[in-house]
Amino acid sequence: MVDTAQAIRELEAIVGAEHVLSSRAERSVYGYDASVFRGQELLAVVFPESAVQIAQLVLWCHQHQIPYLARGTGTGISGAAIPTQGGLVIETARMNRVLEIDLDNGVAVVEPGVINQDLKQLLQRHGYSYTYVPDPGSQVVSTIGGNVATNAGGMHCLKYGITSNHILGLEVVLPNGTIVDVGGKVVDQPGADLTGLLVGSEGTLGIVTKIMVRLLRLPETVITQLALFKTVDDAANTVSDIIGAGLLPAALELLDQACMQVVEQAVHVGYPADAGAALIIELDGLHEDMPRSLELIAACCREHDVLSIETAETAEAVARLWLSRRAAFGAMARLASHCYIVDGCVPRTQLPEALRRVNAIGERYGLRIANLAHAGDGNLHPGIPFNKRDPHETARVLQAGREILEVCVALGGSITGEHGV
Repeated sequence: MVDTAQAIRELEAIVGAEHVLSSRAERSVYGYDASVFRGQELLAVVFPESAVQIAQLVLWCHQHQIPYLARGTGTGISGAAIPTQGGLVIETARMNRVLEIDLDNGVAVVEPGVINQDLKQLLQRHGYSYTYVPDPGSQVVSTIGGNVATNAGGMHCLKYGITSNHILGLEVVLPNGTIVDVGGKVVDQPGADLTGLLVGSEGTLGIVTKIMVRLLRLPETVITQLALFKTVDDAANTVSDIIGAGLLPAALELLDQACMQVVEQAVHVGYPADAGAALIIELDGLHEDMPRSLELIAACCREHDVLSIETAETAEAVARLWLSRRAAFGAMARLASHCYIVDGCVPRTQLPEALRRVNAIGERYGLRIANLAHAGDGNLHPGIPFNKRDPHETARVLQAGREILEVCVALGGSITGEHGV
């Protein structure tokens, strides 16, 4: 292996001395992400500005047998950006340009370091009636490159699909340093779906350096509602009934009582203490279709003893509802120093049973679990606050997480919905 000082000089020759971090303090910052895990000591962190520089870095790592991984903003909560073998972190923060907006074809081309919400806001500032739909809970800070790596979902993936449904093409640096382009503006590409293969591969097949995303027109009408229920079962069964009635809401988000209590303490949305669960329901589409859809949703809710259904009448009220959902993970920091977020998926009809078993696991291990879910597609996120400095509690939390994923698989689901493996 190359001498450390020599290695730093060679890396500086590729990206510039000001774009290499090598001090112990600087390296330690990149040894973890938003998960509860930590990696090994790094050689260095580098900030390339182009696919060519990334290709040179990959070849350099191969030559010196040094492991490497790509990193966005480190918002992942499954440990995908953890340097488990040390080595080199290739940080994409400098590759943050929007290269093209082509409204005629409904396409934008961006570099991997572009923040998800920044692209949305750019389109909004220019008055375009288009947006980039994928909206993971971390969209205000997560990169589109990271979203591609994990095939991130989001609150509106029920109707609009996950990241893979919105990626038309990629430029990628392969592990041998070759730069390739896959996909493009033409939807019907010949041969295997290489774009689909790369989305969600978490950097194992290559480092994405350019992304062609699909843009969709903003809907004519958006209506957001909050429905409160006595029990989680009532809320979860309502979700299945809504889908079964032929409706496809833009979003169907579920929060259980424990989650509502944590959120209420943090952002004061107005969740009542006696409600067992909440559904945030969002419809979008043509104005003329809304009355009938709202009637069907109300009927489904009444079938399961809904306590109340309220429509957010102002933009501020809508924002407050979505804040309560997006703030959930952060709000759990009020309970403990760390929070282990599980990302499992089950068929939506199995959601009530899955949540019952999740809560039973929490009781068995003496853990408080707050559940939220992209309920429309069965993607559940149990949050388990804990003190990482307590090795016994940490062991219980990790074991509970394993058992929760075993429950998901046993019910016909999978070990991940959107956060990556």
